Amino acid sequence: MHHLRVATYDVIDGTPGEIADIVQQPDGMLEIFHAMPGFKAYSVLEISPTEIMSISAWDTHAEAEEAIAAAAEWVATHMADRVKRTYNTSASALFWQGAVA
Repeated sequence: MHHLRVATYDVIDGTPGEIADIVQQPDGMLEIFHAMPGFKAYSVLEISPTEIMSISAWDTHAEAEEAIAAAAEWVATHMADRVKRTYNTSASALFWQGAVA
């Protein structure tokens, strides 16, 4: 079973694409997640020109919960002037099928 961390953010400065670029840079959120135990996948989705969703997949619920804390700290330190978190939770996938390239 996969466990997910899901968060939504209002984009207050810049574009969703710019935010996605920043999280993929060295020392960005993607690098931090990769270093954490249980990491499986991470994506940033554009909901609208002013809203994004961040989803990451983890082996265990506890690891997904740890990702919530890591993301909150990184965003507060590196993105507080660009995004405002509006929702943040972890969830267990009832099913997960297919492959994403």
